[in-house]
Amino acid sequence: MFLVLVVTAELKEFMAKARSGGVRLIQVLIRDEQLVLGAYRESSQTWDRDYDHYLLPLLNDQEPCYIMYRLDSQSAQGFEWIFISWSPDQSAVRLKMLYAATRATVKKEFGGGHIKDEIFGTVLEDISLQGYQRYVSSCSGPAPLTAAEQELQRIKITEVKAEMSVESKPQSVQGLAFPLQQAAKRALQQLSERHINYIQLRLDTEKETIELVHTNATETRDLPRRIPTDTPRYHFFLFKHSYKGDYIESVVFIYSMPGYSCSIKERMLYSSCKSRLLEEVERDYHLEVAKKMEIDSGDELTEEFLYEEVHPKQHAHKQAFAKPRGPAGKRGNKRLIRGGGGENGENS
Repeated sequence: MFLVLVVTAELKEFMAKARSGGVRLIQVLIRDEQLVLGAYRESSQTWDRDYDHYLLPLLNDQEPCYIMYRLDSQSAQGFEWIFISWSPDQSAVRLKMLYAATRATVKKEFGGGHIKDEIFGTVLEDISLQGYQRYVSSCSGPAPLTAAEQELQRIKITEVKAEMSVESKPQSVQGLAFPLQQAAKRALQQLSERHINYIQLRLDTEKETIELVHTNATETRDLPRRIPTDTPRYHFFLFKHSYKGDYIESVVFIYSMPGYSCSIKERMLYSSCKSRLLEEVERDYHLEVAKKMEIDSGDELTEEFLYEEVHPKQHAHKQAFAKPRGPAGKRGNKRLIRGGGGENGENS
């Protein structure tokens, strides 16, 4: 489990007083495994005039922090506040994760009912006054899609339908269901309760069972060394990371098949048992698998690779597959060429 930090008495007392007004800004930092009061500012002008003048000078490009910023508007709870998570790209990964993991603690201590908006930023433009105004504008309603975005959306829908079609096809041919041995069942239960963070399983092709290999504690940097180079394996790994300011623990399933050095029988059995194993894991152990992947070597299992697999950049590489629109107006309507092969085309 991740470290739970203590909120100092000074910070608790200051936040309680600040909620009544007068204070415009509160900075919260982590020092010596405690959440402490950093800088604070009292209101001088209207909230928007104070905003950049007070906020931006407090942001260190090497260290994350939290900022509570008071608006001039009020609700039934009192003054409304913005909760700002600052997590600069240059800061250390450990610091980013530490701040992401304590975000909920700070919000709870301050009082979630007082928070009107939450914003997260890695660069100044994200949380400057203009950045906040862009955020508010985006929340008021979806922006109309451009023609290119509409085309990309159609491509995405088509790809999802195709993926569903491909994944549903094997259901007509039942996959193999080797039973899990007791040690493997206990390990999966422990993973679901977050007592362990890694499981390696193997098929016993003679007994036709799924056996536990080990559950050694594994950091992301250790993962490549867990992948055997001479035999297939199933792996479940708890990938701990931060995403948009939140601390996340994502279960990743890895099916490692080291090239064609394995026998055909092994390749077929591992491939056939995979889907039924995942179905049982998600159904009986309530483990939501965020990403399922197949690899032939552990070399590619870097933190950056796992992050991109779990949080893919939408449309980053798909636009190249969009069909270009034909020239307008000069060639007339497109002709429909019927299949069957002839002098105008190949067999379909």
